[in-house]
Amino acid sequence: MTRIIDGKVISAAVKERVAKGVAELKDKGITVGLAVIIVGEDPASKVYVANKKKACEALGIISEEYALPENTTEQELLDLIFELNNKKSINGILCQLPLPRHLDEKLIINSILPEKDVDAFHPHNVGRIMIGDYDFVPCTPAGIMEMLAFENIDVEGKTCVVIGRSNIVGKPMGMLLLHKNGTVTICHSRTKNLKEVCKNADILVAAVGKAGFVTPDMVKEGAVVIDVGMNRENGKLCGDVDYDAVFDKCSAITPVPGGVGPMTIAMLMQNTLTAAKRQNS
Repeated sequence: MTRIIDGKVISAAVKERVAKGVAELKDKGITVGLAVIIVGEDPASKVYVANKKKACEALGIISEEYALPENTTEQELLDLIFELNNKKSINGILCQLPLPRHLDEKLIINSILPEKDVDAFHPHNVGRIMIGDYDFVPCTPAGIMEMLAFENIDVEGKTCVVIGRSNIVGKPMGMLLLHKNGTVTICHSRTKNLKEVCKNADILVAAVGKAGFVTPDMVKEGAVVIDVGMNRENGKLCGDVDYDAVFDKCSAITPVPGGVGPMTIAMLMQNTLTAAKRQNS
């Protein structure tokens, strides 16, 4: 019997934990604050920012939104980040990606103080993830690890395959699985014999951005399948996994929507709380 890993249930548990932590800090006179910067009018980004604001309000986190016009200069954005870096009431800074093309994404990310980098994209935090001594992890991989722990899915000794090598999901996902003693392979567009590699996986994480990419002939009987994909096909949200076709082969699987998606914002809230705790000793 295939188990559906419900991201809504697990994210609710994380948010409950965060709300409790925020309340405990508040009792000590400490507020938790998150600043979200959005540049331009990207519709998907606007939805994400609205959802983050809503989550903050529900958990008692102060949310400051900075909506900047598309033609904002690099210096104007850097000046804002400098101001927020020095603002004591702000514990976390998130700059919504993607940025307009005239802005240097790398420069902007690197200008956020590592201790306020709740997305964990700064090279300092990436390096700490590499050595296994970190405060923050990018929110989607962090959410996946939370899901595996919640479902009592042990990573140790398992063959783990991650499809996708992005800095946001694929690479940190591989490191987190490795830190839990999984044997990890990261696949990408140049991987040879991809189907055979995937079919050996006890835990398969699909983060490739192509609807229905993972088919039954790529999935081992009894595997745990984690679908990170958020694609639109015929106006419908779907993942990187051909869910219906793969379902019966899995021991556990995440749906889209309702799987990994809700975890990403929950873990952002967790990272923001962690930042507040670290900054207030």
